[in-house]
Amino acid sequence: MPALPYGTWPSPVDAQMLVSGGVAPRETWAVDGVTWWSESRPAEGGRIALLRRDADGTVTEVLPAGVNARTRVHEYGGGAWWVDAGARAGTVFLTSWADQRLYRVDPPGADGVHPAPVPVTPEPLTQHGFRWTDGRLTPDGALVVCVRERHEDAAGAPLAEAVNEVVALPADGSAADDAARVAVLAGGHDFVAAPRISPDGAHVAWVAWDHPSMPWDATVLCLGTLDRSGPLPALTDVRTLAGAGLGEPGEQSLMEPDWTPDGRLLVVSDARGGWWNLHSVDLATGALTPLHADDHEVGGPAWVFGNAHHASTPDGSVWLAYGEDGGVTLRRVAPDGSGRAHRMSSWVGLESLRADGDRLVAVAGFADRGAEVVEIGLSRTATGEVSPVERAALVTAQGVRLPDGAVSHARHVSFPSRAGRTAHAWYYPPTGVADGEPLTGVDGERPPVVDHVHGGPTGAARPVFDLETQYWTSRGFAVVDVDYGGSTGYGRAYRELLEDAWGIVDVEDCAAAVEHLVAEGLADAGRTAISGGSAGGYTVLLSLATTDVFRAGASHYGVSDLAALAKETHKFESRYLDGLVGPYPERADVYEARSPLTHAKGFRAPLVVLQGLEDEVVPPAQAEAVVAALAANGVPHVYLPFPGEQHGFRIAENIVTAVESELAFYGRVFGFRPAGEVRELDIVFAEKLPG
Repeated sequence: MPALPYGTWPSPVDAQMLVSGGVAPRETWAVDGVTWWSESRPAEGGRIALLRRDADGTVTEVLPAGVNARTRVHEYGGGAWWVDAGARAGTVFLTSWADQRLYRVDPPGADGVHPAPVPVTPEPLTQHGFRWTDGRLTPDGALVVCVRERHEDAAGAPLAEAVNEVVALPADGSAADDAARVAVLAGGHDFVAAPRISPDGAHVAWVAWDHPSMPWDATVLCLGTLDRSGPLPALTDVRTLAGAGLGEPGEQSLMEPDWTPDGRLLVVSDARGGWWNLHSVDLATGALTPLHADDHEVGGPAWVFGNAHHASTPDGSVWLAYGEDGGVTLRRVAPDGSGRAHRMSSWVGLESLRADGDRLVAVAGFADRGAEVVEIGLSRTATGEVSPVERAALVTAQGVRLPDGAVSHARHVSFPSRAGRTAHAWYYPPTGVADGEPLTGVDGERPPVVDHVHGGPTGAARPVFDLETQYWTSRGFAVVDVDYGGSTGYGRAYRELLEDAWGIVDVEDCAAAVEHLVAEGLADAGRTAISGGSAGGYTVLLSLATTDVFRAGASHYGVSDLAALAKETHKFESRYLDGLVGPYPERADVYEARSPLTHAKGFRAPLVVLQGLEDEVVPPAQAEAVVAALAANGVPHVYLPFPGEQHGFRIAENIVTAVESELAFYGRVFGFRPAGEVRELDIVFAEKLPG
């Protein structure tokens, strides 16, 4: 077994592979044996492309080169495209990133080529003044019902705050030149999502919520009757079926409403014990009846639109997916209410679950390779029992397949944190091979560790194959992906640990994770790094400023000034901090106390700062203030600003630059040279680092 110093192992993963491996399926659709999916393409500037696979296996591009199916609603997007399953079966609707208008793409002609996209919404008076997402078609294919986010008034003047509404518009494109044909069906709430039309076209259900709640805090489920008798469609008999303000004890988060083919309304709610379970809804009373009652969560926080973790088939079965013990369980609820769970042994994650006749389609995550679009057959026995059957992937993972023995597999760990809490993480041991033999460190050496802090902060780490994680582990780093208090997947009580405690619980749990690994002999206490983006970047910065656990860090578009974030960020998150920190400006003292910049004199560990210059969630000024503080303290650092990037890096060359620079930086800080070509860095105060 070859022995080499940790961090210097030759790796089969280079940064360019992160770009090719970044071509991953994101969302799916399935109608009449045809499967559609979207995929991100870093080599094309982060474009979201749409593809379709016919029943005979033929795969075609839906959009012309350069058209990017991505919406800016809530800035995080999601749900930017959908397919008509009714009268216009096979017709695709999408929001184009360039102008944020909604377009229609009709089915392909005899030559198999899709026609060019046709706009169906009016051109705004200002750039991106109207944004569209999360739509469906009425059964006759005549109307699109979707979410619109409006940033301008009738005269084109910018609004002080965007307006979010459920709207309806003709699918034939006649509203493209006549804005008056876009009808507002529902408003009155700060946010709306997931408008879903009943199979008979008579009703629309959707979820809504108001400041300062986030969708994982408290939402309401609404229902209205769709009236198309007038010149414009409208909703009548609008009422709130479930959620805040109806007298139920406590708050609940309702999400992912949808209808079964026989007209039952389903919704995910955490009313039962604080776990997101799937429920049926009594349309008369709004009463929720759980279809399963498990301490597992169906779905996750609604940061983006278009999430789908349950689907219904024509036989009356309801299928729902959830993570369990690092794998996936697919549960069938029969028409009589009985349920049976099926462990899907090949997968560790399942997203975008869709039903199409006797099959299900989804994006599956794996432990040893990238995500794939998979088809699940539904096999019926002589006794009537229906079971899922994993079929060959419709879209296999693109990019890199690592050699046998070179993949680091996640291990779930629970460990003690402060105040008697138990925190959770996924630990990836260093795993490498050379000439077919497994690599190990030299005698007596412990590996450097990268403590990865997920964003959100109400997010979650998942044990799916991630090429960037393997980039580190294959070089001899350990990686710990921390589910600090506030993360989802562990029930509402764990999620609420971060209430009024952001900057405390997350910092403590990230430190405790590394301390646990060090105590177990799994990491070197002198070579500890912490890395994260967005909210994760905030935890990185505060950890470096207020603890001495970490010897280096990387902040990817991290928050450094909480008050500035509260005043400058976009509508969706503008009141998020009320629950995490407190209302602003009433609790300005807490905002100051928990801002990394307040503790700027505590910056002593070397830091690499990476920032998109078009970021409207965490503006560049936040990163620039950190860089100024590092300079004032004489701390070795690198600042890498990226023109053309928003919140998160999507352009191929920037993805490569970011990860190569982080590796080179840790090598300089920890005193080793990574294998292969190492990126040259212009490190300020480099003379203070090891020779």
